[in-house]
Amino acid sequence: MSGQRLEVDWPSCQARGLCHELLPEIVALDRWGYPLVHGDVTPELVGAAKAAMKACPRNALRLRA
Repeated sequence: MSGQRLEVDWPSCQARGLCHELLPEIVALDRWGYPLVHGDVTPELVGAAKAAMKACPRNALRLRA
């Protein structure tokens, strides 16, 4: 069974990088600071993914099944 996916709402994102700070296991930043999500959110990372969603000042992150 695959994990959940973290999706970025690109028009809302302002490249602040908090998601990378809270979830570096699957979120990298491009050279402009925008998030690059690689891989699924495993059960072990669900808490960190939810924290990243809550910390995003633009509410630009969604967790999808």
